[in-house]
Amino acid sequence: MLSELQLDAVIEDIRGYAKDAGLDFFPTIFEVVDYRRMNEIAGYDGFPNRYPHWRFGMEFERLSKSYAYGLLRISEMVINSNPAYAYLLRCNNPVDQKYMIAHVYAHCDFFKNNMWFAHTNRRMVDEMANHASRIRGLADRRGFDEVEEFLDICLTIDDLIDVQSSFKRRNDQQPGKAAPHGLPERPACACPHADRDILQFLIEYGRLEHWQRDILSMIREESCYFAPQAQTKIINEGWATYWHSKIMTERVLSDSELIDYADHHAAMLVSAAGLRGGFNPYKLGVELFRDIEERWDTGLGQGLQKVFEVRRIYNDVGFIDEFLTRDFCEKRKLFTYEPACRTGGRDERSGRNVIGSRDFETIKRNILAGLTNFGKPAIYVTDGNYRNRGELLLTHRHEGSDLRWDYARDVIANIQRVWGENPVTLQTVVEGTPRLLRFDGSDFQETDGLETEVECGPELVGACA
Repeated sequence: MLSELQLDAVIEDIRGYAKDAGLDFFPTIFEVVDYRRMNEIAGYDGFPNRYPHWRFGMEFERLSKSYAYGLLRISEMVINSNPAYAYLLRCNNPVDQKYMIAHVYAHCDFFKNNMWFAHTNRRMVDEMANHASRIRGLADRRGFDEVEEFLDICLTIDDLIDVQSSFKRRNDQQPGKAAPHGLPERPACACPHADRDILQFLIEYGRLEHWQRDILSMIREESCYFAPQAQTKIINEGWATYWHSKIMTERVLSDSELIDYADHHAAMLVSAAGLRGGFNPYKLGVELFRDIEERWDTGLGQGLQKVFEVRRIYNDVGFIDEFLTRDFCEKRKLFTYEPACRTGGRDERSGRNVIGSRDFETIKRNILAGLTNFGKPAIYVTDGNYRNRGELLLTHRHEGSDLRWDYARDVIANIQRVWGENPVTLQTVVEGTPRLLRFDGSDFQETDGLETEVECGPELVGACA
């Protein structure tokens, strides 16, 4: 292990190399922690202080067991903030610490300069601590069980936000039209524009007590903060891997460290059948950046100029859609697994990997399908005064995959609990047939049919003009 003085010197050297390479990042504060503290921070989604809830404890236990059995070791974490905070695992060997530091600086450059992070709260460490204090105060006043029960509900619907909300200006409310429950006025009609930000709609118009609205607002704020990270997993990890590789091989490594570095770097880029989603985001991301640099290189530095441009304006969907080419797939022998084997890539009877297709269009479509809306269903508010009774109508944008009905029932039930006394209805398509799922607070009703048409972009259950 590096001593404190040695580590400080290494950090300063690599910081200089990163600046020389053109990386631009906020001041970065490094902290060296043991595996238990690292797992605790990771269990808190990368932050040192969060509100009390059992899911954080469960995640800590999962990470701790994975570490104990040699299944997972978190070597570094970095928080998107200004200044940025980075955590290094104390037991990392010197080579690992060096390339993790380079990796961190590249992440910090991405956080600062990628447009999808432009509107994120750069003081989120303080904001998370503030949320934790407020929720603890509410638990003291209202009772821990009541607050935890409402948190349970909120956390089952915390992804029902518009991930592009920070780039949009919400419609001005129009006077003269009654809103549900007598709350602030909002237009409601038989054919409204779809509203993707369900959490914001519930915050504004749900029948909530003040403390409940406060908690839901905090949950939404945190979800919006984390959304750009989920939208840029491949390109962000690819960028960090691209630069730690350059900095290590061109500036940092000594002869005696080369083998250890190559071994650990190769382990990071392994393409294994059991990887979630069927591909390694580090591997795919860095290979795409190297391909971009090679394709745009004219001997005038345009290749490097292009990768900086890509880093600035793309998220994962645009990155894959624009730069995953037929030639790239063929050169790297990409393929998809048989659908029945996607969880592990192995046939249950033979135990062998089964390739489903090497077709470029199929590969690209499958990757994009898993990235669009993070692979989750897209649900919209389409009427806040459904049946003119203050009921809430939601619409699922059907994109070829039916909803899991057990999940749909649980989510609709929790949305109804936040919405208030009135029922919530979801319209979707099941096996090609329009279907309505309604929950009134005690019972579910399921019927065939389509209640309303919606003005939107992509089709909402096939009902758009």
